[in-house]
Amino acid sequence: MRVASQSVAFGLQAWAGWLPGRDVLAAGGDIRAGGPPLPASLRRRITPVGRKALEAAWTVLAGRPGAEPLIVLSSRHGEYARTLGLLDSLAASGEVSPAEFSLAVHHGLAGLLSIASGNHAGHTAVAAGGESFCCALLEAAAALGDGTPSVLLMHFDESLPPQYAPVGGGEEPAVALALLLSPAGDAPGTFVMEFAPAGVSGRDCPAVAFARLLEGEAAESSAGGERMIWRWRHAA
Repeated sequence: MRVASQSVAFGLQAWAGWLPGRDVLAAGGDIRAGGPPLPASLRRRITPVGRKALEAAWTVLAGRPGAEPLIVLSSRHGEYARTLGLLDSLAASGEVSPAEFSLAVHHGLAGLLSIASGNHAGHTAVAAGGESFCCALLEAAAALGDGTPSVLLMHFDESLPPQYAPVGGGEEPAVALALLLSPAGDAPGTFVMEFAPAGVSGRDCPAVAFARLLEGEAAESSAGGERMIWRWRHAA
């Protein structure tokens, strides 16, 4: 029996991200210039991919003093270079740095961003394998549908360290993407995400596929995930 696809819609106010093959931050939508640089509190003790995620999110929030969107963080592996360092330290000495451990939790970057921006709206973290970005979009759309006025989706990922090559599932592109979302119809750009069970498991990177749509490379985009087929398009 073929299961019919389902869909959600959401508005996009602004976006920024570090995309594969780029050495500069890409951005679009309602990006407001003149915001302050990434504060020192967000530059210290973070990994390279973590810094890129925070730079993207800070760019989206710049010029919006007092904005307190709900934060949804998504990542398959998180800042795993930090976690591996803790494991190495534990194996070598039986001890770990409390400061490093405090940032090793999956939602650590969301907590740092909340503190630095004075955001009291709360945050949630999503880890759903290769489909983490898509499930975070579902989480964000559900929050918007429940009355949340705006959501900042912050996604980042990269390949696991070389030690995990035998079990890590292969190479993954390094990507960091931040989206400022609002209810469908409340922004110049409204997108529809459709999803249905996949007949064959895929290995696409959904965040990169969605970024192609953001950059205007296609009228619609899709990605084959481990369990689902995901499609995005501009609302008519």
